[in-house]
Amino acid sequence: MALWFVSRHLGARAWARARSLRVDHWVEHLDVEDVSEGDVVVGTLPVDKIAEINARGARFLALCLDLTSEMRGRELTPEDMEMLGGRLVEYRAQRVEST
Repeated sequence: MALWFVSRHLGARAWARARSLRVDHWVEHLDVEDVSEGDVVVGTLPVDKIAEINARGARFLALCLDLTSEMRGRELTPEDMEMLGGRLVEYRAQRVEST
């Protein structure tokens, strides 16, 4: 089992370190083919990528924040992330084939 942290934001990485997450792979971009069964992926990813992660037998934890419109697009510090309720929430996604 490996823990992947996917983010290009330095503040998010510092936030994760402050929580003592035992991250094995710090990446800015995730190639889902590298994820193995039992792995955990943390970050903010599109739903199709989450579905691919789950289909490989891995878990996905979204890094969630209660962002205000003024905070969008800003580089956040770990302190900002705390103030905005930074937390990890597990999601599962599955692609539904259309007929």
